[in-house]
Parts: sequence; C-alpha cells; structure tokens
Amino acid sequence: MLEEGSFRGRTADFVFMFLFGGVLMTLLGLLGSLFFLGQALTAMLVYVWSRRSPGVRVNFFGLLTFQAPFLPWALMGFSMLLGNSILVDLLGIAVGHVYYFLEDVFPNQPGGKRLLLTPSFLKLLLDAPAEDPNYLPLPEEQPGPLQR
Repeated sequence: MLEEGSFRGRTADFVFMFLFGGVLMTLLGLLGSLFFLGQALTAMLVYVWSRRSPGVRVNFFGLLTFQAPFLPWALMGFSMLLGNSILVDLLGIAVGHVYYFLEDVFPNQPGGKRLLLTPSFLKLLLDAPAEDPNYLPLPEEQPGPLQR
C-alpha cells in the first residue's frame, strides 16, 4: 500500500527508502551478526506503512482487530510464538522508525528540515518528467473528428 499511497508518483523516493533501509540494515546486521535480512526489510516496510496509516484497522488472522501502528509489534509477537528470534524484527522496526522519524517527524518540528533527500539522479532516472503547462501539441497529435 505504500507504493499506492504515500509514494504514488514518487518512484525515486520509494527506491531511496529501500536503499536507505537496505544500507542501514546491512551495517547494523553486520554488527549483530545477522545475515538474512529479508524479514527485517519487510518489518521496516510494515512499520513505515503502519505509522503513516494510524487510523486503519487491521484484522490479524481473523482473531484480533487493532489499529495499524500495532501491526509490526503483533507480527514480532507472532514470530516469537513460532520460536524465531525477534532480533531481525527489532532491526527492521528500528530502521523503519529511523526512516519515519527523519522523513515525517523531524521536518515538521520547529527548526526541523528534511535530512533524507532523494538524489537528483534517481529522480531523473525513475520519476516521470513534469508536464510543461505551456506545451501545445502539434495539430496532428491533437484529437479531432474521425476522418472517413
């Protein structure tokens, strides 16, 4: 849902979030001897979505219904019930929180500014160019009556 909501029309920002999360998780994972970080990446995405969608109600396996910000913690608890280590989930939640704080919280504080700026080469490469409001298509490109 992130790609259809918060990041609609902002492909470069979406890719930059993945790059930021991947690099930070890799560095922190090496420090903690965690090498399989796919679950951490998923936890990061769930955390960012849940913080940006606080009013959404989530039904967890048809048993529990709660607000979206609790979903990463419910998934971590379920992972613990299955006997898995929660360190990977905690890493994903921590990295997701860092991204959410730097992107959504800090810029809205008095004196705050955006610290995570998507590189311009990513925007040029991935985002659609802005339409020129003064553009006039050629007569042959304009829709007209059907010619028989």
